[in-house]
Amino acid sequence: MTMAPYMRLRQICLVAPQLAPVASDIAEIMGLAVCYRDGNVAKYGLENALLPVDTILLEVVAPFKDGTTAGRFIEKTGGRGGYMAIFCCNDPDERGRHANAMGVRTANVIDHAPYHGVQLHPRDCRAAFIEFNHTEGSDDILGAYPPAGPDWQKFIRKDVTQALTAVEMQSPNPQELAEHWGKIIGVAPDGSALKLPNATFRFVKGASEIMSALEFRVTDAAQVLHAARAKGHAVAGNEFLLGGVTFRVS
Repeated sequence: MTMAPYMRLRQICLVAPQLAPVASDIAEIMGLAVCYRDGNVAKYGLENALLPVDTILLEVVAPFKDGTTAGRFIEKTGGRGGYMAIFCCNDPDERGRHANAMGVRTANVIDHAPYHGVQLHPRDCRAAFIEFNHTEGSDDILGAYPPAGPDWQKFIRKDVTQALTAVEMQSPNPQELAEHWGKIIGVAPDGSALKLPNATFRFVKGASEIMSALEFRVTDAAQVLHAARAKGHAVAGNEFLLGGVTFRVS
């Protein structure tokens, strides 16, 4: 029997002005497949696409009307930076109460049994939204995860991209942001990094507080970079910009 995950990275959410061509470019460049488009996000004025990277979901959301939180995020950041980091844990409500006690407000609670999620206010989290969630009866990381659709596991592709290994966060004071996120998540920083069982959050110096880059382990970095160039993305070294974040491959 798989042990209940205490704290794992479950999902990274990017925001784009339009879903196309960002979601399809990610799929084609990274060799991934869209597993689900969630009709539930329409009530927030959004459309989305989710692509599994092994057991971590990569989501792209785009506003289709004015006045959405995602739209304001694009205006505020100029479209630079990831939108949300989503973690699965044993007790989202307990994590939410812990965050509230730190002065980090709850922005939204999602209750679609068997899924329960607590989203924290991005202004208090800094750099990006944080969400904690849990799916009842699904402690297996390959088990049911309703936001990704009924059979998301069937869409895992590993011939090009094998894993999302790290998330890079920028801040003028990266150590302090690492400590802040560490307290919210309940993971003590290792230097300026937060190490989870399935991914690492690295905090680096930058002009503003954003989720700046995603790092992937791929079978052939040159092939991925060639595919990015072919789609018209500027490649520098082992990275390119897509969906507001730097995709870094090795």
